[in-house]
Amino acid sequence: MIIADRLLTNCRVITVDGPDASALAILGDRIVALEEVPAREVIDLGGAVVVPGFHDAHNHMAWFGLSLAEADLRVSTMDDLLAAVKRQAEATPSGWVVGSGYDENKVGRHPTRDDLDRVAPGRDVWLKHVSGHMCVVSSPVLDRLALDDVSGGRVVTDTAGRPTGLLQEQAQNLVNPLVLPYPVRELADAIDRAGRHYLREGITSVVEAGIGGGWIGKSPVELAAYQTAREQGRLHVRTELMVAADALHPLAGHADDGLPLGLDLGIRTGFGDDWLRLGPVKVFTDGSLIGHTAAMCHDFADTPGNAGYLQGDRDELIATIVAAHRGGWRVAAHAIGDAAIDLVLDAYSEAQEVTPRKDVRHRIEHFGVARPDQVSRAAALGVVPVPQARFVPEIGDGMRRALGPGRIADAYRLRTLLDAGLVLPGSSDRPVTIGAPLLGIQAMVERVTASGFPFAVDEQLTAREALRAYTLGSACASHQEDRTGSLRVGKLADLAVLSDDPADVAPEAIGRIEVLRTMIGGVWRWN
Repeated sequence: MIIADRLLTNCRVITVDGPDASALAILGDRIVALEEVPAREVIDLGGAVVVPGFHDAHNHMAWFGLSLAEADLRVSTMDDLLAAVKRQAEATPSGWVVGSGYDENKVGRHPTRDDLDRVAPGRDVWLKHVSGHMCVVSSPVLDRLALDDVSGGRVVTDTAGRPTGLLQEQAQNLVNPLVLPYPVRELADAIDRAGRHYLREGITSVVEAGIGGGWIGKSPVELAAYQTAREQGRLHVRTELMVAADALHPLAGHADDGLPLGLDLGIRTGFGDDWLRLGPVKVFTDGSLIGHTAAMCHDFADTPGNAGYLQGDRDELIATIVAAHRGGWRVAAHAIGDAAIDLVLDAYSEAQEVTPRKDVRHRIEHFGVARPDQVSRAAALGVVPVPQARFVPEIGDGMRRALGPGRIADAYRLRTLLDAGLVLPGSSDRPVTIGAPLLGIQAMVERVTASGFPFAVDEQLTAREALRAYTLGSACASHQEDRTGSLRVGKLADLAVLSDDPADVAPEAIGRIEVLRTMIGGVWRWN
């Protein structure tokens, strides 16, 4: 007879991939029963709802943790934005003045160097766009940069040819020598802050969407920060790390090994354990939809003549993806525009022709503007699209203007992906959006912008489908469905206790459901 360590009772257990239950028993870090059995500790949950722990399939953990110590620029007017910068400058008498989260679609325009010089004269100011795909810096910063042409990026100038302070895409890397790398200690602190926040939201697993290189990485030794946080007991959620493709390099192994590109010692996807492991290689192919830097097959509706651009030479991007595939990596390619999605699908097809691999589950991060033929092709290739439903309520009105009415139906699909038989994960791209999973589930169900516009509502999901995406769907995207993602006997005891079932409340109330407790590996991590 099983004697469990603890028994959760007087609750509704939503298993996600099976019938609901009324009890759940745990032994060690595993689920051992979905019924009442003898246990050393019996926990009466008072009728609460138990769901699998939420899994954010695409977030930026260190970036989010760092942003918690920066000026919050999620405001609606330019005056408020500049006031926030001024306050941050006054509170930071020396060093950099850093803010994050501004959106020109909400404040009316991008801030300029002149704006920053006025509110923080003589200071090094660095403001990060909500998308992460551009930034604005002050004149003292610009004066120290070599403002040459940048492949895959742009130094924006005014009509007189004077830089405005806005740096798009790869041009952001010009600032890196001035601010990077962050110390491991500072990154570990950020990881700690982020993880504590995640536990309050019922998150038990995340995928960190880019470390170690490019404009997304914070240090070439960024993995050490996650290891340090874990050693210090400050890595609070299970974490899978995407490695920026810039960190890969040619390997000097034997020719028969088929490892043309990778990390030293041949380390690749899958290295690690249930708490910290390497995931895919992150390859950026294009930019941002609201920033008008995504690579599109047609011009943006509100900026005729601009169809965005790729972040590198097409053939070189494909070669990188194919080489990573040959080296045993899963690949997660950032592709928002349909032209970028075409490139990635071509690369994945070529990769499988060169080196066939079963059930690889290469990913397309965002899969932002996807035509029906691209959905079908992704399904045929076994690709996992990773869209962010939370974009709709937070930046959906900006996406509407960029796309025009004729292309909204292609944007951030959900229902179409499920109907095509694709794996659908749940993710936030935090800190680009507010990352609370229950708000993400609400966005999947509602599909309504901040202004109240119904955004491609044919793509709506039911609450249970959305819950499955944020749990089992994300686990499948990480090849972890045998261990997490649903509440089944033998799986890890990762779960959240909620005040209500998302399927039992009105869609607009899902985000207000309270997370009462969070458990990882049979241990209460937050309650």
